[in-house]
Amino acid sequence: MPRRPSQSATSTVRGPDTEPEAGPGPAPAPPTAQNGAAPAGDGVGGRLIRRVPQLGTLARSDTGRAAGLAMAMMGNNVIALVTTVVFARLLGAAGYGSLGALLAAFVILMVPGSALQATVAREVSHELSEGSEVAGAGVHRWMSHLTVALVGVCVIAILLREQLAGLISVEFVWAAAATLPTAWLWLMLSVQRGALQAVQRYRLVGLTLVGEAALRLVFGVALLLLGLGVTGAFLGTTLALGLLVIAYMIPLRRLLPPPRDAAARAAVPGFRHLIRRALVPVLAFVLLAVLQNIDVILVKRFAAADVAGAYTAASVAAKAVIWLAMGLGFYLLPEAVRRTQAGQDARPILLRTLALLAVVAVPLVAFYAFLAQPLLELVFREGLTAGAAALPILTAAMALLGGGYLAVQYMLALGRSRFLLLLGAASIVEIAALSWLGAGATVASASAQLVEVALVLLGLQLVLGLALLWSAARARRASLSAAALVAPDA
Repeated sequence: MPRRPSQSATSTVRGPDTEPEAGPGPAPAPPTAQNGAAPAGDGVGGRLIRRVPQLGTLARSDTGRAAGLAMAMMGNNVIALVTTVVFARLLGAAGYGSLGALLAAFVILMVPGSALQATVAREVSHELSEGSEVAGAGVHRWMSHLTVALVGVCVIAILLREQLAGLISVEFVWAAAATLPTAWLWLMLSVQRGALQAVQRYRLVGLTLVGEAALRLVFGVALLLLGLGVTGAFLGTTLALGLLVIAYMIPLRRLLPPPRDAAARAAVPGFRHLIRRALVPVLAFVLLAVLQNIDVILVKRFAAADVAGAYTAASVAAKAVIWLAMGLGFYLLPEAVRRTQAGQDARPILLRTLALLAVVAVPLVAFYAFLAQPLLELVFREGLTAGAAALPILTAAMALLGGGYLAVQYMLALGRSRFLLLLGAASIVEIAALSWLGAGATVASASAQLVEVALVLLGLQLVLGLALLWSAARARRASLSAAALVAPDA
């Protein structure tokens, strides 16, 4: 099969030291930074970089680009927090409870999309590194299949709207019906984000993260004020995702042009190939979602309603560090694939992302240790502060889970799957430990009860995080050993 020239010569993505070939032809396009940013000479940012050249170097480094995506993810969550406060005030307790149930159903349905994003980033990065003639062309074929299937998903959702409303326990049948097409649009956007990761357009990925949250807020509030209530608030998410999917079709067609001849089109992998390759990421993300969220469900079972509410508030604040890890993972996975395929050591990228996570997590734990009580009172209300003592412990536990998440992304990049055994075992242990704790709960103080839960999670996440990092180190050694075996024949 014909192959594209190597990435260093003509690929859409250029390394920092790559120079374009000289020769006849049209004038080259204006240069862009490796992360898709505007040239350093344009705008306020360009003037600042000229005055402080070190900023430009940092922005183009692994640390700078990973930090940029992490900041975008944190921005997404800041806007999401604002959205929570706004809708809670506009809808009232009952209305926001229904919206919360709809969003919870959507979050569950998001897991396959998140896994598909990691799969697309890995597969397209692999194709680009190998110089395949059809590198990334499968994205257009996959999006075509998903677009056609969206019509069928909408029909099914309309026909089953009553059943969906009963399953989610809400009375807003059309909002319940919208959960399925909204999740499907998330799946489509995830494919696009994975492709943008693979071609190193990290700025565009960051823009989708912040833009998604902002559009969800704007559209949701607008539809709510137009009189659509809870249904309008949820449909704001549907409209936001649909708009982003349409908007990012244009840059993807330019960055990953579809093949023109019949032979190349026949070589483009189909959607079934993508689904098969996504099996391990789907299982990994499902188990990570269990480890991240099952504690809230279990505490609600054995604790009083007000205690469970206080724990949920503390859990929301603690899990901000998880979203930071997810933003770092957007950079880690495709870069690890690219460097591993080039025979380079991808470990420094994992270490840098772990260091960035620690730089934020350690001060955050210290901040919560001293100011958890007033923070929870400010963001939520006075009745939801019983989890203040547990908050710094929960944050440390979630930081360890975030480190494990980065190790999982690294091992996905290397094509490993045995770590699923660790995630599965940890999920079982967490459910069993918290259930046992709830069955024997005798502590009168709500604060002390939640501290016990947080300490159990901290111990479990410490063991799991160390085990996953050890597995990642072993995976790297295995890769290096394999490279050493084939090197004499190269």
